[in-house]
Amino acid sequence: MLASLLFLGTWPAVLTLLERRGRLPQHTYLDYSITNLLAAVLIALTFGQLGDSKHGMPNFFTQLSQDNWPSVMFAMAGGVVLSVGNLSTQYAWAYVGLSVTEVISSSMVVVIGTTLNYFLDNRINRAEILFPGVACFLVAVILGSAVHASNAADNDEKLNGSTDGYKLGANGSVEPSKEVLDKNAPKDLENGASGAKHVTKAEAGTAEYLIELEERRSIKVFGSSTFIGLGIVFFSGVCFSLFSPAFNLATNDQWHTLKDGVPHLVVYTAFFYFSISCFVVGIGLNILFLYRPMAGVPKSSFKAYLSDWNGRPWALLAGLLCGFGNGFQFMGGQAAGYAAADAVQALPLVSTFWGILLFGEYRKSSRKTYILLGFMLFMFVIAVAVLMASSGHRSTK
Repeated sequence: MLASLLFLGTWPAVLTLLERRGRLPQHTYLDYSITNLLAAVLIALTFGQLGDSKHGMPNFFTQLSQDNWPSVMFAMAGGVVLSVGNLSTQYAWAYVGLSVTEVISSSMVVVIGTTLNYFLDNRINRAEILFPGVACFLVAVILGSAVHASNAADNDEKLNGSTDGYKLGANGSVEPSKEVLDKNAPKDLENGASGAKHVTKAEAGTAEYLIELEERRSIKVFGSSTFIGLGIVFFSGVCFSLFSPAFNLATNDQWHTLKDGVPHLVVYTAFFYFSISCFVVGIGLNILFLYRPMAGVPKSSFKAYLSDWNGRPWALLAGLLCGFGNGFQFMGGQAAGYAAADAVQALPLVSTFWGILLFGEYRKSSRKTYILLGFMLFMFVIAVAVLMASSGHRSTK
C-alpha cells in the first residue's frame, strides 16, 4: 500500500512538470494512456494467473470466457469516469496548482464515493466515525478553495507590483513596459527575437518567475477566473467519486446482476476491463483535442505527436506509476482490508510535497495563504485518520 501511495501521489507531479516545460497536454496524455494500460495487462498476466483456477476464485484467462458481462460493464464504466477525471485534472493542475487540486478531488472522492460504498457494502463502516470524517473532508474542500483564491490574489499583487515594469493587461495577459523592452532587447530583433524574454532564471515565487512560467508552459492561465479552475477541479472530483463504487459493483455484484453460478470478477480481471475503457476514452478524446484543443492550447496533429519525443519517457513513466498504483491499491484492499486501502486517500500529501519542492508552489505567498494551506493539510490528515478508523471488514460468507 505504501508503494501505491507513493505512485499515485507522484504521477501527477510528472505530468505537471511536462506541462510547465511546454509539452502539449494532448501529447502527454496519449503517451500516459499507453503505459497505463500496459500496467494493467502486466498485472493481469502475472498476479491474475497465480495459483490454480477455482470456482470461487478463477484466474484471469478463465474469467475472460465466462458470462460476466454485467460486472464487466460496471468495471468499464468506472474506467470511463476515471479517464475523464484524470484528463480534467491535467488542466486543473495548471489553473489551481497540484496541491489544492489533489486535496479537493481526493476529499470529494470520500464525501461522495466512500458514502456510496458505505451503502453498497451493507454499512460495514462504523457510521459514527465515518460521517464525522466525511465532514472533515468537506472542511478540507472549503479550505482548499480558500487557498486557491488567496494564492491567486497573491499572484495578482506580485504581477501588478513588479519592479521590472510588468503589468496585467485588460484580458489578463502579461504586458512588459516599453522600458523593459528597451532594456532587455537584443541586437538582432529583426531576426524575430523577443525583447521580453528573460536571460537569467528568476527566483521561485517572484513576479518574474510567474511570467517566465506563463511564457514557457503549454496551458496559459493568466487572466482566468478563479471559478474556472475550481469548476474543473470539482468536475474531476465528481468523476473520481464514481469510479470506486463502479469497481465495487463489478467485483462484488451487490445488485445481483450475474446469473446463478457465475463467479464474481476477481480484482485483476476487473482492473483489466477497467483499464481498457480508460485507455479507449483517453486515446479518443486526446486525438480529438489534437485538432480541437481546449483552454487555449495550440492545435497539433497525430503526425506531430508521433515526432514529439521531448518528455515522452517521463509521460510513459507517469502512465506506469498510475497503472501500478491503482492496481496495487485494489490488490492491497483485497489482501489487507479496507483500513489499509483507505490510507491511499493520503496521496495528496505526496503531491503537495512534490508541488512545493519541485514547482515552488506558494513560495513567497502571503501569511494568509500559508495559514490556510496549513489548516487545509491539517484537516486533511485528520480526515484520513478518521476514515481509516471507521473501516470495517467485508464478510466472506
